[in-house]
Amino acid sequence: MTLRLKLLALASIGVAACSDVDSELLAQNASFETERVAQFEEPWAMAFMPDGRLLVTEKAGRLKLLDVADGSVLEISGVPEVAYGGQGGFGDVVLHPDYADSGWVYLSYGEPGPDRTSGAAVARARLNLGAERGELTDFEVIWRQSPKVRGGGHYGHRIAFGDGYLWVSTGDRQQEEPAQDLQQTLGKILRLHDDGSVPNDNPFASQGGVAAEIWSLGHRNPLGLAFDLDGQLWDVEMGPRGGDELNRVERGANYGWPIVSNGTAYTGLPIPDHSTRPEFNTPAVYWVPSISPSSLIFYDGDQFPAWRGNAFIGGLSSNAIIRIEFDSDGSAREAERFAMGSRIRALAQGPDGAIWALQDGGRRGGDGYLLKLTPRN
Repeated sequence: MTLRLKLLALASIGVAACSDVDSELLAQNASFETERVAQFEEPWAMAFMPDGRLLVTEKAGRLKLLDVADGSVLEISGVPEVAYGGQGGFGDVVLHPDYADSGWVYLSYGEPGPDRTSGAAVARARLNLGAERGELTDFEVIWRQSPKVRGGGHYGHRIAFGDGYLWVSTGDRQQEEPAQDLQQTLGKILRLHDDGSVPNDNPFASQGGVAAEIWSLGHRNPLGLAFDLDGQLWDVEMGPRGGDELNRVERGANYGWPIVSNGTAYTGLPIPDHSTRPEFNTPAVYWVPSISPSSLIFYDGDQFPAWRGNAFIGGLSSNAIIRIEFDSDGSAREAERFAMGSRIRALAQGPDGAIWALQDGGRRGGDGYLLKLTPRN
């Protein structure tokens, strides 16, 4: 049964939440209605198939295919073993841009390693679908984080296609300093060919090794990765205590982590702001207090024509969807914040221009609902 949820639209001032704004007034400004379509267990990512069905990853290591029209679900076999725990587990799912011809589906996940280590990995496989079952075949790992480390945090491992390349975001795995080390793929944005091979014109290609994979460095935990309508790549990433960032991802750029941040260390010690070190790229938008960004999309659909070209960020601790507007000079700002009442793990634009959101159910498993957002009548 469809459940309509009442949503609050939180108008932002600057980059901080306005917690003292009258909620009843904001409720009158809600721009969309929300329908619960399906329920999953710790969902992490989703991707629409050409026929309108929806692939959904569940963090514990399951891949499911939902028919959004009738609610039927196929569980897909052939998925890899994942390092499940903490922030680790099954991650992103993205179709190759030429999926109709190639059949490739791309997956990211925490891969178990020796001696209780783990690392982010990206694989591709072909999806064979029948009436009652589905299976991944021709499975191959095309990229592995280097090195694998202990701990279950900050995998990042979002995937995007754009400009003819495969892009992968990697977190610092809570190790911090490796984000500045070109000999490690922790805390980086990577640029690869679709088979995982390394383009010879990457900014650090002349250094060889894993440095050749790197497009930008100094990232903490980039959990959103998407291209805008002009073909510019952006990422959104977790700061420490405050200091979450939306960044324009540029060739060879250094975003400063852990040397600078507009947040504060969990120990309470201050970290120098970006303004103190002009050699590091400054975020386009930052948040204090945190929104805990989980995902990023750019909207180009017809259902919300006023939002074409806007970015949308899923928020975890903020229990919100954040809308970002861009000016002609390239500057960005938070324009609206929609209170969703639960952690938003992933966002997607549907084939008909609706916006879809996954609630991840929280750390205790909870209710991981798939939501469809359509214009309010």
